[in-house]
Amino acid sequence: MISNESEHWHPAIKLLHWLMAILVFSQFALGWLAKSWPLSPTKLDLFVWHKSIGMLILALALIRIAIRLSCGSPKSPAGFARWEVWSAQGNQFLLYALMLAMPVSGWIINSAANMPFRVFWWFELPDLVNADKGLAETAELWHMRLFVVLTVLVLIHAGAALNHHFRKRNAILVNMLPKLKR
Repeated sequence: MISNESEHWHPAIKLLHWLMAILVFSQFALGWLAKSWPLSPTKLDLFVWHKSIGMLILALALIRIAIRLSCGSPKSPAGFARWEVWSAQGNQFLLYALMLAMPVSGWIINSAANMPFRVFWWFELPDLVNADKGLAETAELWHMRLFVVLTVLVLIHAGAALNHHFRKRNAILVNMLPKLKR
């Protein structure tokens, strides 16, 4: 059973956090690269990687949410203002929501564009919606808007962690880092 200690995150949750951070950052690069690459087999491969990693993020986000709901989160350090707790919880809620919404919007784009797709070239992803060019364009617009919001929230999340570590000198950031053997 995974549970959080009173002030520390469980190692499995830390692993999921950093794995998802790496995957989300890779998505930023893959998405821009795939979109700007000239039409070629490489462009198609970049999109397969982008879409496949998106589906992996969706699956991992669902696992993370299930774990978070079942075991909660560590207590905030003493001296936190109520607004800081609410702000952190709101940012985390929105990050979770976007880790679900971004892949689903990409899946809608793919389905509405009537593009067959195999996740990591292994299995076909079923369509969420019928082919519809207008819906594909609308979903693509929302996918980009969600990307902008996600980027802002990630910057706020990282900035807050760095603020807690360097300015406030508390253990918020350290508690999410892997324990290093001494």
